[in-house]
Amino acid sequence: MEEVEKKTLRVNIYGTEYPIRGAADIEYIQKVASFVDSKMRQIDQRASAKSALKVAILAALNITDELFRERLEKQELIESYENKIKGLLERLEDSLKTKPSQ
Repeated sequence: MEEVEKKTLRVNIYGTEYPIRGAADIEYIQKVASFVDSKMRQIDQRASAKSALKVAILAALNITDELFRERLEKQELIESYENKIKGLLERLEDSLKTKPSQ
């Protein structure tokens, strides 16, 4: 089995530099870190929680809320497609049952 090369990248989140080690693409890691930094700065602008820990926790709660909402929306979409497919299959089966044999 081939080993994936892990790279270390330094990212700045909310004024603190963190070394991130992973196999993901550097641009992807930077994009994720930038998203977290942006979310923390948004929270800092709106909330009176001035400690970095409180801002981080509020940002984590906001990001998790977004994740859960996306998962729910995805699940509802999957269920909708499954119901449509089930309906189409039932109609097809009914149609095949009522056709005269040749």
